Amino acid sequence: MSDVYLCIHGHFYQPPRENPWTNEIDDEPSAVPFPNWNERIYSECYLPNSEAGIYENYDKLIREVNNYEYLNFNFGPTLLNWIKEKHNNLYHRIIDADKKSVERHHGHGNAIAQVYNHLIMPLANLRDKITQVKWGIKDFEMNFGRRPEGIWLAETGCDMETVEVLIHEGIKYIILDSSQAESVRTIHERRWHDVSNNSIDTKRPYRCFSHINNKKYIDIFFYDGPLSKTIAFEDLLNDAHKLMDRINSVKDYDRKEAQIISLATDGETFGHHKKFADRTIAYLLTELAPQNGYKICNYAEYLKSHTPKWEVKIKKGPEGLGTSWSCFHGVKRWKEDCGCTTGGDEGWNQKWRTPLRASLNWLRDECAKVFESEGSKYLKDVWSARNDYIDIMQSKDHHSIIKFFARHGRVNLEKGGIDLVLKMLEMEKYSLLMFTSCGWFFSDIAGIEAKQILKYACRALEFIHDITGADYEETFLSILKNAVPNDKKYPDAAIMYLKEIKPLSGKIKFDFFKGII
Repeated sequence: MSDVYLCIHGHFYQPPRENPWTNEIDDEPSAVPFPNWNERIYSECYLPNSEAGIYENYDKLIREVNNYEYLNFNFGPTLLNWIKEKHNNLYHRIIDADKKSVERHHGHGNAIAQVYNHLIMPLANLRDKITQVKWGIKDFEMNFGRRPEGIWLAETGCDMETVEVLIHEGIKYIILDSSQAESVRTIHERRWHDVSNNSIDTKRPYRCFSHINNKKYIDIFFYDGPLSKTIAFEDLLNDAHKLMDRINSVKDYDRKEAQIISLATDGETFGHHKKFADRTIAYLLTELAPQNGYKICNYAEYLKSHTPKWEVKIKKGPEGLGTSWSCFHGVKRWKEDCGCTTGGDEGWNQKWRTPLRASLNWLRDECAKVFESEGSKYLKDVWSARNDYIDIMQSKDHHSIIKFFARHGRVNLEKGGIDLVLKMLEMEKYSLLMFTSCGWFFSDIAGIEAKQILKYACRALEFIHDITGADYEETFLSILKNAVPNDKKYPDAAIMYLKEIKPLSGKIKFDFFKGII
């Protein structure tokens, strides 16, 4: 048997939770005894994984392990920036872990980027896909000080247009679920082999060629779906030896070529969903797996020494909408009542998903029209400017604004013109944030996740009104009212918006640019 590699990817992510009028996270009673869910999961997962204890007889600490040195991982940009602001010591442990992994893995780090605010890429228009990838890459570069080799797609949501954007932006690889593959063949072979029944060999990487330029490509790792789901939903993380036995059970002992055992799951599994799983992973990756002959690697390192010999076609998904790891119906979970749900009382449904997305699609398009018509008076290329707005979002300083307008400004602007352009760019930022995937994932539009994206919509509506003087809210609400909450407190989501979201806009507002311009 040839070399056997093990790579476990942790997708560490929370939706942006900041109140857009205060830039602080409001109290979230469901997270008690912590003030909000970020703090709770920080305490249960993010911090413990940076100092995971290995114990003898369950009580004698032998040593601590920074799991981020051994996991392939991504942090959602908005989450990592929150950690940087609120828990700077942990932030530096994460960054230092990646630096050590670069040294350990021949120049290839464990960390990868993520599309910026976790929107479902196949449901986004091309312009928004590009911005999400560019913002994700730039955020990664600012934090980790290097170019990302891979990127995490929200819910592994993927279609060929997304692939083309990633290829164009120079991303080397992505990670998908085994169910997302359609067919495979050895490179340059003529006949394709159907693997649409989840039968793809996940122990090797694959090359996916561009449909625009067949000389360009991106590589794809398909993680072992059944094994990853077992880890996420069963009790294997209670015992490192049981987990090792389960990994051994999928190893191909007769294989002549190298193989990689690839797992992927939400990073919150390690400590939040599964208590003390951070310790299990630490012991597995630093002790048991090496003892069992596994080479611990990250995906980028594996690609460097194992060039894909096979190519793959990914599934188009139902109605050609794309596929994901958490919806049996492609990506319909984020647009309609497809049957996927997280629970709720008997008789609940998710019919509210369709009008919610319709209202936000309408608002996005109206914001785009205003941005193009008004922004073009001041900017050479409004969409190029939006792509670079991440520089200002991250730096928040006078120098970044001067540099931005020197590059993108059409004319020399006075403070009033700069203020107006920055309002337009903030409008566009919120028009992206309002598509954060969690708003559709759970059981009701009355949940905190859906209310959060409606806060972003409300903020975008404020900006578009400030810019144009026109009232867009009436039309927005006329679409939103077709969404009926399962929680019977309100007859429709428009009334819920007017009672719970709109009043927030009257409070003291956080000024993003105070003291900068």
